[in-house]
Amino acid sequence: MNPTTSGDRSEICFFDLETTIPRRRGQGFSILEFGAILVCPKRLVELKSFASLVRPDELSSISLESVRCNGITRDAVAEAPSFSDIAEEVYGFLHGSVWAGHNIVKFDCVRIREAFEKIGRPAPEPKGIIDSLALLTKKFGRRAGDMKMETLANYFGLGKQTHRSLDDVRMNLEVLKYCATVLFLESSLPDIFTADCAVSPGPTTSTSSKLYSESPILDIYTLSPSSPSKSVPCISLMDLENGEDHPIVSLQTCHTVEVNSDATTPAQSDPFDMTQLKNEIKTEALKLDAIAKEKPEPQSPDISPARATVEGCSGYAGFLELDEVSTTSISVSINSHCRGTHRIKLLHRNVALQLCCPRLRVRFGINPKFVNQAGWPRLSFLVDATPIFCEILDSCDAVAKKFSEDHGSSSEWRHVVIRNYSYVNNPTVRLHIPTIVNGDTAQYGTEIHRKDQSGNVQQYIFDKFDVTKLSNLLRTGISLDAFFSLDTYDYQQSAGIRLVAKKLVIHPSQ
Repeated sequence: MNPTTSGDRSEICFFDLETTIPRRRGQGFSILEFGAILVCPKRLVELKSFASLVRPDELSSISLESVRCNGITRDAVAEAPSFSDIAEEVYGFLHGSVWAGHNIVKFDCVRIREAFEKIGRPAPEPKGIIDSLALLTKKFGRRAGDMKMETLANYFGLGKQTHRSLDDVRMNLEVLKYCATVLFLESSLPDIFTADCAVSPGPTTSTSSKLYSESPILDIYTLSPSSPSKSVPCISLMDLENGEDHPIVSLQTCHTVEVNSDATTPAQSDPFDMTQLKNEIKTEALKLDAIAKEKPEPQSPDISPARATVEGCSGYAGFLELDEVSTTSISVSINSHCRGTHRIKLLHRNVALQLCCPRLRVRFGINPKFVNQAGWPRLSFLVDATPIFCEILDSCDAVAKKFSEDHGSSSEWRHVVIRNYSYVNNPTVRLHIPTIVNGDTAQYGTEIHRKDQSGNVQQYIFDKFDVTKLSNLLRTGISLDAFFSLDTYDYQQSAGIRLVAKKLVIHPSQ
């Protein structure tokens, strides 16, 4: 079939862009390469391909960062066609087909529309969209790691990602085939593969240790149920072929059903959705001041006398006390990543901002029934926030939110200070304890210490990952000193700042 004829098309068009990386605020992305393959949805064979380097309007927009990412230099594109020269071919591949790619909803689709608008031509429209990043995150889980294409390819032994368009789309197709096959086998023999197989939906990782606290995050975006400009119908089997189901198509249709279903299962809940805690917060808030003062201290883990430390923030270098922070000195820097994603870093006087907050009161402790997408418990708890604490965090929010929006993020910004006075009469913030996973074992990513009545501080030594024991330590009503970093995230249409605990010092009960 000629790709320039849209008609009643049934092909899937896997496509990928390589672009420049903006170096200053307001600078857009320039396409450096377009690559696409047309795929038969029934047999998953490649029907046709097209790839071309693209000369940007300004060669100076190709920075060293951009070259390090995809290897495309100014000399390589100096004699290449402009986007307007290849627009007809690009339109022929894309218009009326099902668009597929990794992170295309948030990046590639947007760049394509921008490029066509810039040359004054109507942009191609998809028949449907398959964003493999969101789709596989939802259906395959984070068993392979951070869900980047390079990580997935390495997980299945498919070789190294080249960050060149045509290579990447072919790798994308192979990754989908492998994931669909694994899910097909698991669904066919769930008692065998999900229970005993080394590649199970449970919390497993590659050989290196990784953090899995709710997501990191930041390079992950979500699938929108519609295209960036207009409603795109959900893909069904009948949209593509009047034949038998195919695993990839089935993945997409299952995903669509789940988006519109009642996702009340804790393991499938939105990591940032606070509504699940609504009822218990309302109940607990009414009785907070009558908590645990008369309860005996729970049995604690072993304490290492060799790890006794000095009191206060001086015992942890690089952490600022609240009165040492000037809100006018808070700024951000940005680390650029491939495919146009960025990680925002909060600074104070050009040094990474980390805070020490003494005597924070735990408003609501860890709830062990909520788990992250890797299947491990979500270790977080709420503490009351003082006015100066709120002022600093609000300033961080304002600076990071503006920077994020200026660099193209459309995610909803979630403020780090929680002001829900319907249930809690004080502002609160959520502290996160990262989970470090290595194979099928996990450990806490936070040092946890205990201060006794005489003021001596010693570190807890945990012999195993025990959420119940940790919940008893970080229960409602206790006071603690917290040393934490301020990490930004942009994930599943939500963005904000996460307070990641590096060290906690629990005070004795009063």
